[in-house]
Amino acid sequence: MAEKVLDLFDEMKIEPDQFTLSVLFNACAVLNNHRAMKIGKELLAKMPENYRNKNITSTSAINMLMKFGDVESAERIFQSIKAKDIITYGAM
Repeated sequence: MAEKVLDLFDEMKIEPDQFTLSVLFNACAVLNNHRAMKIGKELLAKMPENYRNKNITSTSAINMLMKFGDVESAERIFQSIKAKDIITYGAM
């Protein structure tokens, strides 16, 4: 299923909003393969600054990075979140 999410996203050629990014980050976390890491990190690099303080998007990114074993990047995002909730702490 997660592979199909990434395939569909590739076909659609859209700019993802915060909710689409969250779904894509979660799909990448589930797959946790080379393609998922590449796409996930590209999406994270292109993520608009105003999405970075949205807990749903940032928490999905943290979860993805932790699944990739990239604790340092996940911690950077975690530290940048102003209003952390229990779900954000759980992702770490």
